[in-house]
Amino acid sequence: MHIYLSGQGAFAVQVAEALLDEGHKIVGAAAPRLRKGQSDEGNAMCWDRLRSWAYPRDIPWTDSAELRARHVPDGVDIILAAHSHAFLGRETRARAAVAAIGYHPSLLPLHRGRDAIRWTVRDGDKVTGGSVYHLTERTDGGPIAAQEHLFVPPGSTARSLWHDHLAPLGVRLLVKVVTDLAAGRRIEVPQDEALATWEPAMGAPPLFKPELIALPGTAQVDGSRWALHEG
Repeated sequence: MHIYLSGQGAFAVQVAEALLDEGHKIVGAAAPRLRKGQSDEGNAMCWDRLRSWAYPRDIPWTDSAELRARHVPDGVDIILAAHSHAFLGRETRARAAVAAIGYHPSLLPLHRGRDAIRWTVRDGDKVTGGSVYHLTERTDGGPIAAQEHLFVPPGSTARSLWHDHLAPLGVRLLVKVVTDLAAGRRIEVPQDEALATWEPAMGAPPLFKPELIALPGTAQVDGSRWALHEG
């Protein structure tokens, strides 16, 4: 399969390497220009890891903040989001002949949002997991292609839970779904909106998104009076 990869950091590189090992081809990559906290564009050591990985392999790279449909080459089978914070619009997703998929480190529809792992730890969840889902207009809300649960080890931090458990799980599930799609097996299980939860990014101003959590027939909520309470 010809795959366009949008992502960042070590996880995106691990996914890319795993896909290559399975015989697939990475035909393009979108990643941030620089690693978090870096500012020297002229120093390749400051580049995001996926960008640095793509460069010596002559894989076309695009700044993920600027990714549009025109950046995705012809002949792409799958657009894959691996730790990508860039929203992939309808026209961009349509450039994939087979599917546009992404990985989310939670048991969707639970913990939709950017900081799913930190909320898992903060809420004291005993069980978590990973989900590969089809990208749609609804953030983290598309049909599930693969999902697997795991128990949260006692004493876990967001970093340890990601590094030791959810990132390796994500690599494996993404490879599984790509393998399924290559064989003509397409799984799409709708998410149950009655179970959906959504939390804002920690460290960012509260963001109210009723379209992710409101149930049919429920009253409208005044988002201007909604706030996140820590503690």
